[in-house]
Amino acid sequence: MTDTSLDDLGPVDYLVVEFPAGASNFTGEMAAELLALVDSGTIRVIDVLILTKDEDGAVEAMELADVGELGELQAIEAQLAELLAEDDVEHLAAAMEPGSTAGVLIWENLWAAPFASAARRAGGQLIANGRIPIQAIIASIEADEASGTEGD
Repeated sequence: MTDTSLDDLGPVDYLVVEFPAGASNFTGEMAAELLALVDSGTIRVIDVLILTKDEDGAVEAMELADVGELGELQAIEAQLAELLAEDDVEHLAAAMEPGSTAGVLIWENLWAAPFASAARRAGGQLIANGRIPIQAIIASIEADEASGTEGD
């Protein structure tokens, strides 16, 4: 992260992927896809946390470096920043089910960095952003298809 001027940063996003007890695998296909995004220059990984929530609701947060076998993820571990504060971790963990494990990924959208920089130089600032859940898109498409066949 230190090689990049703040003026050149792209938008930063995060996601939390939860796994039920005993089902987490952070070094398999997910790791390969993440590394492909990094290698292609699409994203820059800023931080990765592994959260575990016990049955009583207590949460433990581990940095990627604290995880035993990283496999292919070892390649990005040295470049990570510790970005999240304890309050952030508690907020993210509130959505988790007891007994689950979650991976938290924070990344910079390198593909959008030139546009974001141009917008800032023009005096603009990001005032809102969001995501449309894939389930909502699927439901909308299915509703459109259903209404299109009703009149036939």
